Amino acid sequence: MKRFISTVLACLLLAVFCASANPKDAPGKARTSHIIGFYNLENLFDTYHDDGKNDYEYLPDGGNNWTEEKYAKKLYNMAHVIAAMKKDNGVWHAVLGVSEVENRHVLEDLVAEPEIAAANYQIVHYDSPDRRGVDCALLYRPEVFKVIATEAVPFTFYPSRIDWSQWTQEEMDNFKTRDVLMVRGTIDGEMFAIFVCHLPSRLGGKGADLRPRGAEIAYMRAMELQKEFPGIKIVVMGDMNDNPQDISMTEFLRGKEFPEGLTDEDFFDPFLSMIKAGYASLYYRGGNNIFDIVMCNKALVDAAPGTFSIQPIVKKKYYGRIFVKPFMTNQSGQYKGTPFRTFSGGSFIGGYSDHYPTYIVIAK
Repeated sequence: MKRFISTVLACLLLAVFCASANPKDAPGKARTSHIIGFYNLENLFDTYHDDGKNDYEYLPDGGNNWTEEKYAKKLYNMAHVIAAMKKDNGVWHAVLGVSEVENRHVLEDLVAEPEIAAANYQIVHYDSPDRRGVDCALLYRPEVFKVIATEAVPFTFYPSRIDWSQWTQEEMDNFKTRDVLMVRGTIDGEMFAIFVCHLPSRLGGKGADLRPRGAEIAYMRAMELQKEFPGIKIVVMGDMNDNPQDISMTEFLRGKEFPEGLTDEDFFDPFLSMIKAGYASLYYRGGNNIFDIVMCNKALVDAAPGTFSIQPIVKKKYYGRIFVKPFMTNQSGQYKGTPFRTFSGGSFIGGYSDHYPTYIVIAK
């Protein structure tokens, strides 16, 4: 009788073990996940003049005395942050949008930095008409993200629902800013479109309509892609020069605070909840701001089972992360607690960027 009971108990234990080891049921089941993020590199210029670009401050005899040594330090710092994110997450970003880069050359130097060379980042970049000479670009791992098509979407004033009556035609013709970069490709066979933006700066006055227009341009192109490729998963990221609650993000990009109840015309903006909770990706005029936004469409939120969807990653509550480490942050002085940047008061201080990087995680 005892032998029978022991046998039954052994069978029960074996059944429990087998059930817990079933990949479908195990809480520790391995999932395929990838990181998609954005980083404003704060004026990544080389030391040579590019025709047509206002890069004179970033020359050895320019206002910033931009030497090869300073350029090398800047490259190292940017790579060090990217490597730190890999160390923290255990994987390299699959896709990393960047802004404030002068040209393709600086990107080639960056991805060749020893700390991140193993990531094998490839580059999508277009020279833009921006008067400062800075562009957006995309770094991607070709073994993960398979690029199909790329385009630079120019800043235009029409068609738009914004009233431009205060602008003369001459002013419109003379206004130059960054293009919106669009890269379409696949991750594990699923189609994605990645938009990288650096919306116009906070110029005041007439400039208040420029960021909504930049957002409108990205939104209109995204909606066109949704019609052309039903089910496409779209991520819009960038330095928006606006906060998540500003009209450029809520009205012109239709960013919503929560993932529930989205329509095909909406985007989920994880950073809308985070700024309300006190998070910041930069400090502008003494205030906490999140200009570095990553949002996604309904297809990436309400994804079919077994396909990629955005995941909560901070406190199992927030779907976005602002990457902050002590070495990236001023530890003392007037700017204590703010990003440790490259320049302060016109002097080179050897920091990283005036923005913290942000990202989301997708998994299936």
